[in-house]
Amino acid sequence: MKLHLGNLSKDISDAELAELVRPFGTAESTEVAKDRSSGASRGFGFVVFAKVEEAQAAIAGLNGKAVKGQTVTVSEARSPKD
Repeated sequence: MKLHLGNLSKDISDAELAELVRPFGTAESTEVAKDRSSGASRGFGFVVFAKVEEAQAAIAGLNGKAVKGQTVTVSEARSPKD
């Protein structure tokens, strides 16, 4: 299950995002979205969990929590067509 994490701190790294979700399970991939020209964080990212239960635990555990001074939003990622 792919999750969208919004309102991330602009200075969070891919490694920090992976560490953030580690307590909820094994993430298959983590990615902070970056601006193509500057490489700066765009303030959101994606995490993919193999197990739906782990993804749901991450949503329950992180949505609305303060991370690096930002209140993070976590939800199931939607396809660009939605």
